[in-house]
Amino acid sequence: MPSVSAHPAPAIRPCRPADREAMADVCVRTAHNGGDSRAIYPDPRLMPALFAEPYVHFDPDLAFVLDDGRGRAVGYVVGTADTGNFVRDFRQTWIPRLAGRYPEPAAPPRTPTEEMIHLLHRPERMLVPELAGYPAHLHIDLLPEWQRRGYGRALLHTLLAALRGRGVRAVHLGMVTANTAARAFYDRLGFHVIPVADAGPLTYLGRETAAS
Repeated sequence: MPSVSAHPAPAIRPCRPADREAMADVCVRTAHNGGDSRAIYPDPRLMPALFAEPYVHFDPDLAFVLDDGRGRAVGYVVGTADTGNFVRDFRQTWIPRLAGRYPEPAAPPRTPTEEMIHLLHRPERMLVPELAGYPAHLHIDLLPEWQRRGYGRALLHTLLAALRGRGVRAVHLGMVTANTAARAFYDRLGFHVIPVADAGPLTYLGRETAAS
């Protein structure tokens, strides 16, 4: 008789409320140049509060996870169709939700955690003039053991299709320049550099949402 798998195959599906903790874990374990950030940012809620949870909150239809076949999210892609609207909502709604846990620093940041809290209170940093032609933006993360297996490509194409369905023509992302593995991934998927003045430690990449 043919063998029967004990669990369904891994699959991409829309994010569910029950995925929050698993998505936060993925975010934390990939937030330092693609590697584990727990030694740098001890608060496990901080990085998800910037780079995962607000997207699920404001644009749930643009949040997808890689399900390992047992119901656990081991990777995700999140995004927003309109960065300007996202920044407005972040300022008006998201920051007040978090201000008690992460009050705005009164002094210049001195630690990695303080630097991230500083960024949390400055969502307007996402309004980069050179990116105006790429109104959507995204974040994608996969646990290391699920990388280089085609799942990242599948996640990204799922989001691109959803953006096309909304009539969005182009998307961008900002990545830490030192993360060369991520850069190679995006290059393979048709992203190109968008020159941005004073980009600091980031490289901005963009592409059209049209299927390639």
